[in-house]
Amino acid sequence: MQQVKHLLDGKGSGVFAVAPDAPVIDAIRLMAEKNVGALVVIKGIDLVGIVSERDYTRKVILKDRSSRTTPVADIMTASVVTVAPDATVDECMRLCTDSRIRHLPVMDGGRVVGVVSIGDLVKATIFEQRETINQLETYIAG
Repeated sequence: MQQVKHLLDGKGSGVFAVAPDAPVIDAIRLMAEKNVGALVVIKGIDLVGIVSERDYTRKVILKDRSSRTTPVADIMTASVVTVAPDATVDECMRLCTDSRIRHLPVMDGGRVVGVVSIGDLVKATIFEQRETINQLETYIAG
């Protein structure tokens, strides 16, 4: 069973972050530049939230707020669901499904060491299933 730390080894553990007092437009620009759907919100060294494209569309666009003057803190999700590096892909899939979220910050020793997305989890699941199928086919053809 693959663990989150294995996913981070494969994709890299780069963390894209924004400060809570940054204007939303800065967060959106960074998401576009890095081709990601969410950023962790860090104050000092502490994780204080997560902001996603979904937060932007629902809390800025649909409420006719300004991206230039609205701080990230006003639209971020403050109650962040996180996982440890030893969490399994299955546990993370369950968390994403049950919590209706798409991004999981990975915490180790009180700091963010990476982020896994639902896309990363699906990709890992498909890879594991493909490996199992290949092993079974090899066994059957034996």
